[in-house]
Amino acid sequence: MKKIIFHLNSLEKGGAERVVSNLAGQFVAHGYEVYIATEWQGEDEYEIDPAIHRVNVGLTPEQENANRISQFVARRLNLRKYIKKVQPDVVIAFAKKANYRALTATIGTRFPVVISVRATPVGCYDFPADKLQIPVLFRRAAGCVFQTQEQKEFFPVQLQQKSRIILNPINPRFIGNPIPAQREKVVVHFGRIVDFKNQKMLIRAFYAVHKKHPEYCLKIYGPDSHDGTWQELEALIDELGAGAFIYLMGGSNQLEKDLIGAALAAFSSDVEGMPNALLEAMALGLPVVSTDCPSGGPRMVITHEENGLLVPVGDAVAMESAINRLIEHPDFADRLGRKAAEIGNLAGADKIFGEWEAYLKEICDR
Repeated sequence: MKKIIFHLNSLEKGGAERVVSNLAGQFVAHGYEVYIATEWQGEDEYEIDPAIHRVNVGLTPEQENANRISQFVARRLNLRKYIKKVQPDVVIAFAKKANYRALTATIGTRFPVVISVRATPVGCYDFPADKLQIPVLFRRAAGCVFQTQEQKEFFPVQLQQKSRIILNPINPRFIGNPIPAQREKVVVHFGRIVDFKNQKMLIRAFYAVHKKHPEYCLKIYGPDSHDGTWQELEALIDELGAGAFIYLMGGSNQLEKDLIGAALAAFSSDVEGMPNALLEAMALGLPVVSTDCPSGGPRMVITHEENGLLVPVGDAVAMESAINRLIEHPDFADRLGRKAAEIGNLAGADKIFGEWEAYLKEICDR
């Protein structure tokens, strides 16, 4: 195995895109010839190693003026043409639409396709069209990488039997940092400002925390996803009169420095795959509290009261209570944080690369 194509929609900043950019860089560093075939160029994309071959295989200007059926066919033919040109040893697709495209584009060819499920299947892979496509297309997959056991159990047994569960790789800059002896009176959250992360629930919970601990503030880091959530958060903060202690910080390129001194990190998502932000907070040695959301990512890495705290989805009172507990019991919080930092040994970039490499070699040998 020497030549790999990754296929996904774009490299616009998000969880799957971050994993692909990191993995592709790792494969290049280990001597592989790596291609990333995307459908379009995003406005704010992850940087990739210049040795990676990046190409957009989406619609041409002429194809964009065609009807939907013609566009559907064109996307697959464009990808098929590129795959046949490159002649890869394996194609790795990331996320739903890319999975379907890659499996369709390679019908009748010898190229093995490994798909990757990054989202919570319920609400993503359970529409009528999915119930038709999954039995037909997913059986063609040479393999599948899941992030959690809950994701895996949603799909047909035939797919499960040739799959692997592999955690997301943690960026090395979050691993091995010294844990500060003194922590700031700051609660942090980081991740895209987007509806399903339910930062509104966290704001309401922290508003109650602040009444008991007025010396603490909440800083929410992350770029605007432009789905209207940022404006909703601003309105809620204004409604609560909380602008003096709850801040929307925007994106940051030095999160490992911004976050490491915080008292704790809190994550409020309604659904997630395997949240990169949670892994990074744990790797920094931050005490963490997270919703126990589907598809089971947080519970895959958090053992409640051992290396973090889990609370029910959407439960602002439980979130408030957990944050108060970590603030009021610093020795307990410190113990959780130090134990959480061990995630760096399980999900460091080199280890996760090794798991992917071994799995892909197995598939290619098969």
